Amino acid sequence: MTPDYDVCVIGSGAGGSPVALTLARAGYSVLVLERGPWLHTDDFYKDELACCLRDVYKPDRRDEPHIIELEDDDGGWKSQSTRNSRWNFWNGNCVGGASNFMSGYFHRLKPLDFRLLSEFGPIEGANMADWPIAYEDLEPYYARVESEVGVSGRVVSHPHAEPRSTSDFPHPPLQEHPVAGMLDEAGRKLGFHPFPTPRAILSRPVDERKSCAYNGGYCGSTGCSTGAKGSARVALLDKAVKTGRCEVRPHALVKRIISNRQGRITGVEYFDRKGALQQVDARIYVVACQAIETAKLLLRSAGPKYPLGLANRNGLVGKNLLFAGGGAGSGRLLYSKFSRDRAKELAQTGFFINRALQDWYVIDDKSFGPRQKGGTIDFVHVHPSPILRAQRQLESNGRLNWGKPLKRILEHQFRDGVPLKIEAFCDWLPVADSFVDLHPSYKDKWGMPVARVRAGFHLRNLQVGWYLAAKGAEMLKAIGAEGVISFASGAPPTNLLAGTCRFGENPETSVLDANCRAHELDNLYVTDGSFMPTGGSVPYTWTIYANAFRVADHLVGRLGGIRRENT
Repeated sequence: MTPDYDVCVIGSGAGGSPVALTLARAGYSVLVLERGPWLHTDDFYKDELACCLRDVYKPDRRDEPHIIELEDDDGGWKSQSTRNSRWNFWNGNCVGGASNFMSGYFHRLKPLDFRLLSEFGPIEGANMADWPIAYEDLEPYYARVESEVGVSGRVVSHPHAEPRSTSDFPHPPLQEHPVAGMLDEAGRKLGFHPFPTPRAILSRPVDERKSCAYNGGYCGSTGCSTGAKGSARVALLDKAVKTGRCEVRPHALVKRIISNRQGRITGVEYFDRKGALQQVDARIYVVACQAIETAKLLLRSAGPKYPLGLANRNGLVGKNLLFAGGGAGSGRLLYSKFSRDRAKELAQTGFFINRALQDWYVIDDKSFGPRQKGGTIDFVHVHPSPILRAQRQLESNGRLNWGKPLKRILEHQFRDGVPLKIEAFCDWLPVADSFVDLHPSYKDKWGMPVARVRAGFHLRNLQVGWYLAAKGAEMLKAIGAEGVISFASGAPPTNLLAGTCRFGENPETSVLDANCRAHELDNLYVTDGSFMPTGGSVPYTWTIYANAFRVADHLVGRLGGIRRENT
């Protein structure tokens, strides 16, 4: 029986769209199933209520909550539903997925990130593992992402710069805020090596995409209203659809992947927009829902031969959930310390700081301990969200602020200076108490079990996070910032997810092989961040894009190469 499609991709974000585009260009029929709506560039706008205070682009948590488990003070685990809490692991459910709402800070992994266990040795309490591929295997695909997705920047030599096959980025840097130059100067005096942060945002128009509009620094959490941000939708899926060989079905919530007694996948069952069950089949199935949702889908897709869930014979689906470790900090440049003209330059909020430090990507500091993996420090504006920023000033020292004192506090927050932020990234070490499974009794509105997310962390995350944040604070003080603070936390950042289906050479210790194919099923692949055994010390999106292109090339070869009528 002829399948409906050559490839069925479940999820339309950074893990799914490179597969859809590559296979469609090669002449194969592709179906993309996306649980959310198909929004376009004109549908996005800079609205704090929509992006940050209401779940406009995400499922209603009253219908589809998660259960989160956090460690309490006694070493036990406290469970709570995300239905009425501040926790929300949904990061954008629409065509293009969470890539619509990313900030677009793009750093590559380094060669040593692929061999942390070999490079630094085991860490007690952490499930460390080397990757089954090397940086050299992924480097050409990092370069492909620069062109296909659109990355702006300027290559600057620094001690931890990774090898490149191209001399520079395909697009020039975005316009910079004056603070960028201040950080460069202060960094040189301190002996540090600040460099421009690459961004998946176009600095000039390309095809139907416009360049950045520099409208207030609202990139993070909001969709791009010009198409400059390199979301999977605007950069890849739109092109895939134009080939005529890629169909995207929005409002398609996959219930399960169906398999028979022989262990063969026979189709995908999904709810359509009206809530009716539909079914479709393909030669190859690619799951790219994000780390929590991919694990949840595989676990609830149990079959006659897979009673524990698809690809889960060894019980590792959902295990080794990764967030992003690190620290943070802030400070403020007061306008009163500068001339009127300079203060006016500093007051503009449209341009980007786009500066980073990787001087401590490896920490070789005897006062801190043995040589160990460090991370990346980014310097950014505080997100402009006025409501959230104002809410944080309602209380201080345990007392409510109101009336004229509150007005003066708000005036200081919004008028007196440039608020700056430190974002420090380090590895979230994979541990036994960071995982996803199915809650035994809690169901969503469709009667499917919800995900239980245990968010345990390793103490090393905090130690490295504090160290990096303190280094970032040193930089802020060097440019004259006041009120500088730095800290680290074990709380998981809900927008940075990986792990749960790690790849590796040994079927007993991994879920996927080196090509991200399930060890147990010949035609099941996973291409979102779930494949990562360790996450590196940078945001994940660029690596997810690159690996998905790598797997897509493998799939083209497996299906027989590029079809002649498309050459």
